[in-house]
Amino acid sequence: MPIFKVRHVAGALAILMLAPCAMRISPALSAQTGPGGYVLQTDSAVRAEETGPHKGGGQTVGYSFFSNVSGLKLVFRKRALKPGSAIGYHLQNEDEIYYVLSGRGIMTVDGKDFEVGPGSAILTRPGSSHGLKQTGDADLVILINYEQPAR
Repeated sequence: MPIFKVRHVAGALAILMLAPCAMRISPALSAQTGPGGYVLQTDSAVRAEETGPHKGGGQTVGYSFFSNVSGLKLVFRKRALKPGSAIGYHLQNEDEIYYVLSGRGIMTVDGKDFEVGPGSAILTRPGSSHGLKQTGDADLVILINYEQPAR
């Protein structure tokens, strides 16, 4: 098993925390073309201003890491929800993990509201419905992780 294979959100978090330490490099750097290797991307290379997904409204900044990597089942995103923005309430089809890096919000899962803040990790299961609204003065910054069929 390769040492750098990301299997858990904690591993993905560690990679993201180390990425800013690297010098400025190309948007996507791949170590090799055969089996193994790595792909390195930075926030600045994948940053996109977007409205709140799932008709949530407001302004957000989305970071879709590795979205152009073929054969990858793992979706790994960061999103900064600006004041007043949200991820709209929607049905979940696969396990999805939200992890709050900073800011505050109200998460609604299956009609129940609860507060989330830095260090909160929320697993939403298939068949549940959920949404997330930013609250407070600071951006709500989250990591989102789930699997999908390989691209």
